[in-house]
Amino acid sequence: MVRYLTMIGKTTRPEPVLRYRRVKANGSQTFVQVISEQALNLTEESKMMNALQLTLACGNYDRTRALLDGSVKPEGIQLIYLPLSPEEVFFRMIRFKEFDVAEMSLSSYLLNRSRGGTDFIAIPVFPSRMFRHSSIYVYGPSGIEKPGDLIGKRVGVPEYQVTAAVWARGILQHEYGVSPKQITWFTGGLEHPGREEKIPLSLPPSIKISQISPEKTLSRMLEKGEIDALIAPRPPSSYKDGTGDVKRLFKDYKEEEIRYYQKNEIFPIMHTVVIQQALYKSHPWVAQSLYKAFCLAKEVCFQNLTDDAALKYSLPWLVSEVKQTKKILGEDFWPYGIEKNLKVIQTLMQYSAEQGLIKKGLKIEQIFARNTLEAFKV
Repeated sequence: MVRYLTMIGKTTRPEPVLRYRRVKANGSQTFVQVISEQALNLTEESKMMNALQLTLACGNYDRTRALLDGSVKPEGIQLIYLPLSPEEVFFRMIRFKEFDVAEMSLSSYLLNRSRGGTDFIAIPVFPSRMFRHSSIYVYGPSGIEKPGDLIGKRVGVPEYQVTAAVWARGILQHEYGVSPKQITWFTGGLEHPGREEKIPLSLPPSIKISQISPEKTLSRMLEKGEIDALIAPRPPSSYKDGTGDVKRLFKDYKEEEIRYYQKNEIFPIMHTVVIQQALYKSHPWVAQSLYKAFCLAKEVCFQNLTDDAALKYSLPWLVSEVKQTKKILGEDFWPYGIEKNLKVIQTLMQYSAEQGLIKKGLKIEQIFARNTLEAFKV
């Protein structure tokens, strides 16, 4: 029921009216207040009007899609979700601070914090994780058949600081005995010329590193044999599914990655989520609100992964693959929060320090918002 008010000859906005329904309970009559649909809509509208409007730049992932489509809403926040590629998000956030909240390279963020940077504060959400044995590509005629063959070779990376490269170098050093100091590094655009480090580096002299010519790309250089190998977050266009001279170092990379996990219990984290420090200082509650919303969105995703009544994703053996993944990595194979990720984060910090990117001594309390390090209990 909606009542219209007329004032000075004008009909105003519909005003919700509470209705009462007569019901019987225990033999006696009572009246129950029922809020009209219009009232409910206005209540929701009122919430949105009072919510803090924030921009979030993040990849379009299944584990964050409930935030993108609005089916999960952070408490007290009206979220404007911009689904962008990681490279674009990192560049725009680090250089220009364009967004209130953003996905962020964990390596670049650690580098920033280790230098005393206070522009951003992270929450323990990790939208991107990936094993990186598959990210090492080699030029076939260079004769690289095993990790040890990389010693003394020329290896390209889009940026020395990219998280994928930090993990790959750490794995090469600790699992196969190949130190970053035994390789000559070349940095530059994977597919577009002129890429530079997001944050300028100050590496020790023991790291031999050069910027490639501004008109060249790493993908083409690898294809021509101008570099011997490449570590990159995405396959270079010169890879061509391994049918040409560019091949993966680990042909059966999945088996290598499973062995790495079984030995170390590490599923590498690539990205975290950061909030502008000024925003966090003025509204500290947004950290918990966002953290809870990201967790809920991930839960929605995991429910969809195991729904075999009607597959939500276009993979015929999806449910079987999920079961196999849980058998190897555990029930919660994509955890958020500090407790289940502490070893992974500390390992990345160790690798980063060994590779000359950050100084030792950085603490977890300096990295993540304090009010996300613990949760209330009932």
